[in-house]
Amino acid sequence: MKITQLSEHIWSLKTWMLIPIQVWIVKDRKGVTLVDAGIPMMADGILSFIERLQAGPLHTIVLTHGHSDHVGAIPRILKRTSVPVYVHRTEIPYMQGELPYPRRKKAAVSLSPGIAQPLPEDTDSNLEQIGSLRPYFTPGHSPGHVVYYHEQDQVLLAGDLFTSKKGKMRKPMAMFTADMEQAVQSSVIVRDLNPKRLEICHGTSVMQPARQLDEYLKLNHLQTAQ
Repeated sequence: MKITQLSEHIWSLKTWMLIPIQVWIVKDRKGVTLVDAGIPMMADGILSFIERLQAGPLHTIVLTHGHSDHVGAIPRILKRTSVPVYVHRTEIPYMQGELPYPRRKKAAVSLSPGIAQPLPEDTDSNLEQIGSLRPYFTPGHSPGHVVYYHEQDQVLLAGDLFTSKKGKMRKPMAMFTADMEQAVQSSVIVRDLNPKRLEICHGTSVMQPARQLDEYLKLNHLQTAQ
């Protein structure tokens, strides 16, 4: 597993299984938050790195969405430490196997019922901050997809909102995306937040991503209209 420090408070942990699979460790006052949980084989490496980091204990796991390559290490992690797992409320019935993900024929359990709980929301249904991360609802790749913004470091942890190659934003993988048009529409969060750095599960880092957004929207609206 390759470990890279991305900013003052954020580290990337990356492995490969045909494509790169990336999770993130975020240091804060209470210890560390894990953003996404990759595949089962990553569990020991995640816990080992947290121990070596000596920034405090793992206190929270937050998920961009519930696909199996984003939740796989959770059962093994929870056998060793008890921490809450958060995901957008819209995602829960799909990941728990109560509903099939859009464009899938059958429902399937990616995380057993009762493990994940909804991200906290205020009275206006806005997602509340979790530690040093602010979640934003970005549906499309999955019904309840969210991204997490670290304002101090100006890093956006974007899950599968995009893929990328050689520092260029590309659309998420079509065969796993519920609604591509909606996913492309959700990408405007990059303009709203204007992060210095965009991090993607299945791809390379993108610097100053807002500068690419107009080209991305033009290209992919054309593609989704075909």
